Amino acid sequence: MRWCIQSDEESVLFGAERGCAEFEQRILRFDAPGGDQGPSADDEVLYVLRGRGTATIGGEPARLAAGTAAYVAAGSSWRVDETDGLELLSVLVRDPLPANGARHAVVGVDEVEAGEATAGRMFRLLVPCPSATQFVGYIPPGRAPDHYHRYDEVVYVLEGSGALHIDGESTPLRAGSCVHLPAKLVHSLENHGPGEMQVLGVFRPAGSPAEAYYPDGTPAVQY
Repeated sequence: MRWCIQSDEESVLFGAERGCAEFEQRILRFDAPGGDQGPSADDEVLYVLRGRGTATIGGEPARLAAGTAAYVAAGSSWRVDETDGLELLSVLVRDPLPANGARHAVVGVDEVEAGEATAGRMFRLLVPCPSATQFVGYIPPGRAPDHYHRYDEVVYVLEGSGALHIDGESTPLRAGSCVHLPAKLVHSLENHGPGEMQVLGVFRPAGSPAEAYYPDGTPAVQY
């Protein structure tokens, strides 16, 4: 399969999975403390979709709220200690690179400065991970030019609705949609508006979300 897209309606249970060779993306819902995770052979990046609570990550306490991101290196573990409707998006990164001493990290999306990408889009880089890059992207109404990236990517729509355009085909997107885009696949994401669309992306190899190329191979420019 060259690319795939799924709706969150297909993943309604704890640990529901959607994956590809590079990643496994899961929706984790916690109605009670527990759910010990790891240690795993994969790197893991987490993002709190809704709810709040506390967790122990890499042996250290962490407060969780909507917009909190966490990195858990391969070989480390984590668990939820308190939960008030916690729902997390977990992405397991296969064949991780060495952690170089950084076993875990926690950051809130509002703590990070925004950067600029193409077509008036913005992004915030989240927790550092040597194997992959995790970010939130902010997409204004409209359609981006056709382009591709040199990295494999999974995208989860946090807010808004629109469409994904690939090779003359269009597929609707809405909050809860999950997309896997292989490296060098030409595509375009459109926000139908009227408000901003927000997406959570994880890609590898790690780099900048602003790196993109037009179908002829020339670098995409900001405008």
